[in-house]
Amino acid sequence: MDQYRVFGNPIKQSRSPFIHQKFAEQTNELLNYQSEYVELGAFELAVRQLIKIGGKGANVTAPFKEEAMTLCDHLSERAKLAGAVNTLSFKDGCIWGDTTDGDGLVNDLLANKVALLGKRILLLGAGGAAKGVILPLLEKNPAKLVVANRTVSKAENIVEQYPGKPISSCSFEEVAEQAFDVIINATSAGLNGQALPISEHVIQPNVTCYDMTYGKELTPFLQIAKKRNAAKLIDGLGMLVGQAAVSFNIWRNIQPDEKKVLTLLRKEMSV
Repeated sequence: MDQYRVFGNPIKQSRSPFIHQKFAEQTNELLNYQSEYVELGAFELAVRQLIKIGGKGANVTAPFKEEAMTLCDHLSERAKLAGAVNTLSFKDGCIWGDTTDGDGLVNDLLANKVALLGKRILLLGAGGAAKGVILPLLEKNPAKLVVANRTVSKAENIVEQYPGKPISSCSFEEVAEQAFDVIINATSAGLNGQALPISEHVIQPNVTCYDMTYGKELTPFLQIAKKRNAAKLIDGLGMLVGQAAVSFNIWRNIQPDEKKVLTLLRKEMSV
């Protein structure tokens, strides 16, 4: 049976084994996908051991996405730009690296009937989560994509990677001077008690608010968006299933039905 893993630290909370098992059942693929806790400093060893037993691939979550990149013999263009890898494939004696987060996000937005073409998009944060979604967002030809961050230089470094594209950077304070159609939260604001980094007034009734994080209840960011009567509130669970579907397709060359698995996952999480 083909072996797959998701490596992380922590990893107990991972929904990936559930998602990939459902994908496998749905597509009649025979595989074994398990989560594996990896000690800091032992990531490369874990990958090599998986390869040694004939493993076909692995997903990578925090804090190993950047380290995963350094192990790869071949990288996709989007992984190079993201500076991180969340999907490893082992074939022809090589390690291939890709990042599927951005496609997962974009596919979820489109599934929720959120238009991106010609729209004004605000991305909050300039960390790994933000970097991984920028190329797929730009490929949908928005009017503009603004990357806002507390440390503006980090956002500026991202923008420099996309010369000639409708992308710019600003501070969280400067966001208040602009109007947007879609706001995507790629920060952990609210989850650790921090206040929303931007003025609430940026969230207008015509705006779609998307949070990359998720939970049983609305995230703090989405709670504020609801209070502000935002047009749509979307959490990151669909992105999680979506990025997994892209990984599954890379490994098995079969596109699973994301919607069915997302429905099952929401049902399980509500128990």
